Amino acid sequence: MSQLAASKPPRRTRKRGAGTGLFLSLPVLSWALYDFANTIFSSNIVTIFFPLYLQQVLGGDARMDQIASTFISYANAAAGLLLVIFTPLLGVWMDRTGRKKAFLVPFALAAIACTFLMGFAAYTDSPSSLLGLPLSIVIVLIFFTAAKFFYNSSQLFYDNMLPDIATGSQVPLISGFGVAVGYIGTLMGLVVYLIVGSGDYPLAFVLTAALFLLFSLPIMLLYKEKAPVPAPSAAGTKKSFFSGYRDIYETFKEAKQHRAVFTFMIAYFFFNDAVATAIAMMSIYATAVMGFSAGQFILLYLVATVWAIIGSYTFGLITRRIGGKKSSGLVALVLILALILAAAAFSDAVFWAAACLYGVAMGSLWVTSRTMIVELSPQDKRGQFFGLFAFSGKLSSVLGPLVYGSVTWALSGYGTLASRAALLSLVVMAVIGLIVLLRVPYTKPSEEAEA
Repeated sequence: MSQLAASKPPRRTRKRGAGTGLFLSLPVLSWALYDFANTIFSSNIVTIFFPLYLQQVLGGDARMDQIASTFISYANAAAGLLLVIFTPLLGVWMDRTGRKKAFLVPFALAAIACTFLMGFAAYTDSPSSLLGLPLSIVIVLIFFTAAKFFYNSSQLFYDNMLPDIATGSQVPLISGFGVAVGYIGTLMGLVVYLIVGSGDYPLAFVLTAALFLLFSLPIMLLYKEKAPVPAPSAAGTKKSFFSGYRDIYETFKEAKQHRAVFTFMIAYFFFNDAVATAIAMMSIYATAVMGFSAGQFILLYLVATVWAIIGSYTFGLITRRIGGKKSSGLVALVLILALILAAAAFSDAVFWAAACLYGVAMGSLWVTSRTMIVELSPQDKRGQFFGLFAFSGKLSSVLGPLVYGSVTWALSGYGTLASRAALLSLVVMAVIGLIVLLRVPYTKPSEEAEA
């Protein structure tokens, strides 16, 4: 018996394996399917059909295409501004209550409702105008801004569920699995294009909302949230919701004690600035600058998404092996190369190569960044740090589109050169992020610490 016992592998070693049972467990699968659901929204609305809709109703020549780019950028910046105001409060609220799913569900439903309303507003034919635009277009812009705000707010609670379903070395694997499943959702979302073609974009809004709702049902109905455990500092307190700003201020005052995670958030600010802005402007850049048809862009986006799936899962493995910092640096280099190629592309082949590299960077950024926050943040303040992490990303979602839109507005008279110059501004941001990342104090967690 003693010899048989000695021959068994240690129990801890077996648990660390990443079998399919881990990925197919109900908590992990229902969690990952929400990434599937909200990525349908992100790809269909933010990246594809909303920009194509604005180009259809506002564009028509080289100058007006740049003006359409400006409105797309500013709508994204407005959503980002709302997130800057509210995201820190939501993170503190989550720490105080210990609840995540209870907040995710209403925010997700609000995003879905606003997406439905985008479609209904776009079908409205009103002779009225506001700010020089047809009233229906203004209403679509407002509902898009609200939908993106609610969608991104739900992501805060979703991201912070990760430590509840994964521990130690499982974290980058489950994070990568979630992102990969999410990008498979992109493929499902592209089915909408087969129905609406390159004309009925309001119908695309309605169908996207329906798919978002359908694939959100598993996390809404099947995911069993653990008993809420408020952060120790929050237990027994009865503070108002808006007093959370003071808590955020206190957290920033502790920056010297948590230098690594704060420095990384600065780096992430610039990385996300480049990635999120490029996501929002990808379709109009491809169609207005490179001359792609809507169908050609859908194919390009499909291939880039496949590379995002490959990249997200691969970087989950790479991150587990070499740690979050080196992996984040590799992602940054891929992103910089992709943006340079896209800005300089005057042939379809070069732009295709840029799109594939960008797909890898886009998918991998979320994997390495979420892992870094888990590795660097103190456990009892993790919700608050995820809130600040989201704050860093959302603040960049204001600056990036604002800069991009301002460049296209100022240089609209130069036609497509305006968009190429705007894209180069994202390269500068990514380079700054890489420089800051190199200054992050980091030691890869040991296997013993992960267990």
